[in-house]
Amino acid sequence: THWKHGGIVGVFGYGGGVIGRYCDQPEMFPGVAHFHTVRVAQPAGKYYKAEYLRELMAIWDMRGSGITNMHGSTGDIIFIGTQTDQLEEIFWEMTHNLNQDLGGSGSNLRTPADCIGSSRCEYSCYDTQALCHDLTVEYQDELHRPAFPYKFKFKFDGCPNCCVASIARADMAFIGTWKDDIKIDQEAVPLYVGGESAPNGGAHSGRDWGPFDMEKEVTGLCPTKCMMYDGKKLYIDTANCTRCMHCINVMPRALRIGDDRGLSILVGAKAPILDGAQMASLLVPFVKVEEPYDEIKEVIESIWDWWMEEGKNRERLGELIKRQGFQKLLVATGIDPVIQHVQEPRHNPYIFWNEDEVDGGWDRDIDAFRKDHQR
Repeated sequence: THWKHGGIVGVFGYGGGVIGRYCDQPEMFPGVAHFHTVRVAQPAGKYYKAEYLRELMAIWDMRGSGITNMHGSTGDIIFIGTQTDQLEEIFWEMTHNLNQDLGGSGSNLRTPADCIGSSRCEYSCYDTQALCHDLTVEYQDELHRPAFPYKFKFKFDGCPNCCVASIARADMAFIGTWKDDIKIDQEAVPLYVGGESAPNGGAHSGRDWGPFDMEKEVTGLCPTKCMMYDGKKLYIDTANCTRCMHCINVMPRALRIGDDRGLSILVGAKAPILDGAQMASLLVPFVKVEEPYDEIKEVIESIWDWWMEEGKNRERLGELIKRQGFQKLLVATGIDPVIQHVQEPRHNPYIFWNEDEVDGGWDRDIDAFRKDHQR
């Protein structure tokens, strides 16, 4: 295209937040010789007051093109198109008059993004807005001063429905979950079978799909086959439930999330820029979400230490895990392996041990070994 991305352009003290854009024919089109993009940190849950939006638009009408993107793929408010000499003016207006900051860009922590969480969603297992805000404030230096091998994204989903797509797009995904049983209202189950209650909250009521079929629409679609309906009662084997939320979404009046709530931490998702798209892998199956979130921050910082030491230039966390192996990540974070880390059984019979896991290490006496292991 006629647009070039390059040049060192930004605001004083920040290494990110502004993306330089230049036209390759400035003499012919002087009005768009510069057309920089400014990222603005979005409020938690993307909640706005009308007055706040008017103030943002007033700044952009005066100092930019007036073109916006609500929102960019990271979640930020995007101001598209301004001149270099307007950047400091925009930054001053935002930080001093609106108490608003720039978002992240470049090889740094990108602006953390979250769903509406407990503020409006009955499925939310933790306060996504509180955790998102706390980590945004805690890691301001990582957000505004690029020092990573490449970009790094936090996304916060209150439940496994994953409304901000953290499992597909975030280097670290914080997905709400629960440990105890799904709550079943056995009196409400027959209402779906009999047609009195619309499945999926009525979302698919635009056409006649025929009578509700428990096997085809719920139990038969359970990924771990942990559900059974005997015509009177619905049974769920919690030990084998992966909390996929499908059954709850289909029968929201009959099924509810459990009470022992927290979140799972998944790592390594990314879009297909360099090494193909990757979904996130489970790292921490369950952790309580309690201020000051020290358990969560310990995992974050141990991952950053490993990635910054071992990651290549422009290598996302997921690509490093793919290159060195998930076991290296477990060693770096000090997290013990659990069955939830295993995607599928190995296809070969070899098991690899570390030296500290073998009695006597690699230099043990072979004669002593032969006493117990005859040829």
